[in-house]
Amino acid sequence: MSSEFVHANKTSDEVEKNSQLQDAYDDKIGLDSFDTSDGDEALELVGTQAKEHFSEEYNRKLRRKLDLVIPTISAAVYFSQYLDKTSLNYASIMGFPIVGQQYNLVSMAFYLGYLLWEFPTVYISQKLRLAKYLGGNIVAWGALLMLHAATNNFGAFFALRFLLGMCESCVAPCLILIISMFYKKDEQSTRISWFYIMNGLTQVFGGFVAYGVSFYEGNALPPYKIVYVLLGGLAIVVGLVVLIWLPDSPVHASMLTKEERVAALERVRNDQGGTANKKFKKEQIYEALTDIRTWLMVLSTMLTSIPNGALSNYSNIIVKSFGYTSRQTLILSAPGGVVGSAMVIFCGWYSDRKAERMIPIVFALVPAIVGTAILIGLNGSKQQGVLLFATYLIGTFGSALSTIYSYNASNTSGHTKKVTINAMTMATFSIGNIIGTEIFQPKDAPAYIPGKIAIMVLMTAQLAISFLLRWINIRLNRIRKAKLAEEQARRGWSDADVQRERERHAFADLTDKQNLFFVYTA
Repeated sequence: MSSEFVHANKTSDEVEKNSQLQDAYDDKIGLDSFDTSDGDEALELVGTQAKEHFSEEYNRKLRRKLDLVIPTISAAVYFSQYLDKTSLNYASIMGFPIVGQQYNLVSMAFYLGYLLWEFPTVYISQKLRLAKYLGGNIVAWGALLMLHAATNNFGAFFALRFLLGMCESCVAPCLILIISMFYKKDEQSTRISWFYIMNGLTQVFGGFVAYGVSFYEGNALPPYKIVYVLLGGLAIVVGLVVLIWLPDSPVHASMLTKEERVAALERVRNDQGGTANKKFKKEQIYEALTDIRTWLMVLSTMLTSIPNGALSNYSNIIVKSFGYTSRQTLILSAPGGVVGSAMVIFCGWYSDRKAERMIPIVFALVPAIVGTAILIGLNGSKQQGVLLFATYLIGTFGSALSTIYSYNASNTSGHTKKVTINAMTMATFSIGNIIGTEIFQPKDAPAYIPGKIAIMVLMTAQLAISFLLRWINIRLNRIRKAKLAEEQARRGWSDADVQRERERHAFADLTDKQNLFFVYTA
């Protein structure tokens, strides 16, 4: 394309030299430098240019059809996963035989397995049908959870929790990829919040189930074993639903007609996020590792995961320390889940409505910081109601991780880069949770003041990281907008030409840095 603008009076050597310089420049900014045979699988269905156009009404109906299936099944997956992951929290006050430092180690085992298997699982999922791989893992972890009822010793519990972590490590990366393939950027955070809300709702549901089981007085099984059998069976059912009904990508969505599959792809074309690509690209891994924003997101994930690891296993113990019985604790912990769920929904809505990703994290962290300060400041005051309210405020921080998921979905392009960053995020999540299991030490019981101070400091630091990331993305967009305007003027492109190039780049599996038409969400 660039050689067409060379003046006729130049020598052939000058033309060749200028052409080589232009090609190098095009490589740098992602123009005229890609091979469509190396692009996403979507190109097989819709090609490099939009040939079909669909009305807003048609797209709204299609989105409603997608919403009935994808977020619904994703929510069921997350509901089951979070119940399974926090089952140890319920078991801890229902006769679970492992206590003290061994309890911390059993809790840690889940995240060790999660960490070990995170990178292998995302690269395996890239090669396979995404939803089928996810469904198989869910069925496997359901069986593992039921096996918790078959043992009473530390070694077996440690091994089962380790394997459980391995199976569950694929959940968030797979769901984030599926959401990013089917939904536009200004729809993604809301849909992610629809499944992430299950973290809070399971706290309500699980608390009431555990409360009901606590009244069981038979001798066949201890109450905590009944919980494991019930939750494991539920996971197996959810896994079968995923295997049968959850689509892998718009190209393979059997729930859609061929016309609807084309429309689903055209709907997201302008976002430049791409769809599925089975080819493993080392250069995209390198770019992910050398992008400063990746490491800031890793740090942000760490700062929110350490409190998560601590509170997901110790929240009931903390509430019980206020002077409540085990049964009262199970019921009184439920409102915290409602508060957390409400914040997730609000942050998801705000994130899409305002095209923001970092500000909602601030909204999630500030109440949690206040709640932690209350627990520290009123320790030993016997003001049960105020202390309980403080634990509800702390529940808002969980929405920060939901928004991090949305950030990854909206701000990364190139399939290998996507799965790499998702893996780094979730590996960091597991490391943070491993550290978190050691935040509350037995010697600090029952107040755990050092752990609470650590949580407040970490959340405060995350505020600063959020504002820095927001500034970086706004700056990158400003630079990119100026560069695109410069290219448009230099090449003599009309607005229609720019749109044509934007469409051509959409499914080329270019990274966000390579693609001049990619826009970051602050």
